Amino acid sequence: MVTPEIREALEILKKARTLAVVGATPHQEKYGYKILEALQAAGYQVLPVNPKYDAIAGVTCFPSLQALPLKPEIVVTVVPPEVTARIVDECSQLGLPVIWMQPGSWSEEIVARARDYGLKVVHDLCLLFSLKNLNFPDPSF
Repeated sequence: MVTPEIREALEILKKARTLAVVGATPHQEKYGYKILEALQAAGYQVLPVNPKYDAIAGVTCFPSLQALPLKPEIVVTVVPPEVTARIVDECSQLGLPVIWMQPGSWSEEIVARARDYGLKVVHDLCLLFSLKNLNFPDPSF
């Protein structure tokens, strides 16, 4: 059954064209790579964010959200909750309206803080499975 929360998350994903992936990585076995790859395969403009890398999968990687050349419509977190907490603050400061917290990257306190800032929050819903629900290509993951 598709809940109202899932329906809303799918609508957000359907309307967006540009996403930042915080925690993107060149390590193909990790979700930071799988999500980046799946979003690219689905035709999204993807902005990897990770201060450890200059490029991932042939795409320039940025050290922070502040360093991005444009504002993403959705910020995806694939990082530990303590990093997501800092990303929530950064989203608020930069006026980035939607944060999608992958399972394992959030806590109730972080979700509440993001909502207090007025951010639209998607949490505990895997982006990969959401893409499948929108019938985008299924990269091997």
